[in-house]
Amino acid sequence: MSGYEIKPDEEVLKKPNKILLIGNPNVGKSIFFTELTGIHAISSNYAGTTVNFMEGTLSLGGEDYTLIDVPGTYSLNPTSEAETVAIRFLESGGKAVICVLDASNLERNLQLALELRRYKIPIVYTLNLVDVAKRQGVAVNAQLLAAELSAPVVETVAVKRVGLDALRQTLEDMLEGSAPLHQPCGNCPGCGRGGAEEIWESAKEITARVSSRGEAEPSFADKLSESMMRPMPGIPIALLVIGLVIAVVVGLGELLRGYLLEPLVDEVIVPFFRRIFTTVLPEGVVQDIMIGEFGVFVISFEWILALILPYVFLFYVVFTLLEDTGYLPRISVLFDNVMRKLGVQGGSLMYMLMGYGCAAPAIIGSRAATSRKERIVITAAICFAVPCISQSGALISLLAGYAWWMLPAMILFSFALFVAVTLVAGKLVKGQVDPLLIEVPNLLVPNPKSYFRKLLTRMKHFLKDAEVPMMIAILIAAILAESGLLRLLAVHAQPLVSGWLGLPADAVVALILGIVRREMSVAPLLALDLSALQAFVGGVVSLMYLPCLSVFAILAKEFHIRIALAITLSTIVLALFTGGVINQIGQLFA
Repeated sequence: MSGYEIKPDEEVLKKPNKILLIGNPNVGKSIFFTELTGIHAISSNYAGTTVNFMEGTLSLGGEDYTLIDVPGTYSLNPTSEAETVAIRFLESGGKAVICVLDASNLERNLQLALELRRYKIPIVYTLNLVDVAKRQGVAVNAQLLAAELSAPVVETVAVKRVGLDALRQTLEDMLEGSAPLHQPCGNCPGCGRGGAEEIWESAKEITARVSSRGEAEPSFADKLSESMMRPMPGIPIALLVIGLVIAVVVGLGELLRGYLLEPLVDEVIVPFFRRIFTTVLPEGVVQDIMIGEFGVFVISFEWILALILPYVFLFYVVFTLLEDTGYLPRISVLFDNVMRKLGVQGGSLMYMLMGYGCAAPAIIGSRAATSRKERIVITAAICFAVPCISQSGALISLLAGYAWWMLPAMILFSFALFVAVTLVAGKLVKGQVDPLLIEVPNLLVPNPKSYFRKLLTRMKHFLKDAEVPMMIAILIAAILAESGLLRLLAVHAQPLVSGWLGLPADAVVALILGIVRREMSVAPLLALDLSALQAFVGGVVSLMYLPCLSVFAILAKEFHIRIALAITLSTIVLALFTGGVINQIGQLFA
């Protein structure tokens, strides 16, 4: 056991009508969950996506069951926190288990399939990705496999909904008692608590009996997949991909903002609300809070809709595409040697890339890491040096109007900070980092339906999770401005804000609102008449500034309040110190 401690909700564990959805990472479990329950799970083409569990209702034969999407696990001898969750669910029992197998990697998947036999729970096996296996020249006899496992096996291609009706029917028949059940036995491979070699040997022998491999000419996708993980041409491909991502997010984001969203906000939306509130409300504090300089119905549209949303949307467009093709694990393998010199394995790069979407799911996703040290190093790097996409959008909006070099300089600064934080955290945190063991999935063309559904879900999550805190931050800004508290705070903070950082006194509101949401440490600066140096200093402070409240809560939950406080206080001190140093140096050359 790894020593990890995670406690699924006891009420969920005790539910009587549970069906467990289990499998290795990256076999399509989340797609099964989505199709069977109608609740969308984020399914990505790399390991570690499902690091907690999801539950939904599955109706079979007129009865409702709770389907649990259990974290992906390679075996029932866990080496990560995510795998520990899977054990807890199996030990709690259930009406049935749906075990998803990858037909193109059957031998590896059979280890888990055999270990499941030690639990007295009926099992239905799904042989997924049979189309990919066929493309690779692999043929699996599902009937022979069912005989070997003493349980039903259903062939499926989940992304195309092939075999899902047969799976539902087989599962219904099993639950009603009209389908054969597997019979756990003490002598079966996997039913003992040891014998990993025996299990692997059995998996190898079963695979040889039930599958055959023909001569298949490597496809273009297979050749491209291999080349992406070699230094040449892997590194040029990676640089090209990164360049295209920046071009799409920044370039198209600027076009969307300048030619569509800003005119829409300035000429249509804000005037519309101004007319309403000037008609309904008398002049005074309440009207100013609604439509004044920091008015809720002015700033919320200018900051959120016009300045942040286009970059968030385009980031998720390209990031979701990279996920679904399976490219992200290949970057991890390509840069594993570099990452190991920083004190972490290449697989950590995926969680850090996730952090550009939002720090919270990236930190939770790091549960799939195999050591606590690696989790803490990943988390520190994300909190110090990886801006979430809404914060990135605000930074782009802030810096793009100045010299051409400012945005590339901020990117380079972020990269240098990432390297420094990772190295320092790796030295300070005790423990070890295990060698890279990462699932490299098949390189796939994304399914359009799944892709757009995931993109829509991510945007809904962003609007749901970010809108309310941002609106609260804007309301706080309006109240501070109209009550006079902002001027009072500016006076007391002047030695720090104006003296040390060289920012206008009103920039103090950015430091206050950044506590609520990270992008709110940038947005107030957009309304100030800043010099290029002031804009860069403000961007640096925002980049390094403390994690927002939601991230602080995740840190406290995932680790300990001491670690959450240590990271938070360190980010504040280092942000203010570094911003001040840059300002003082800049003043020498001004």
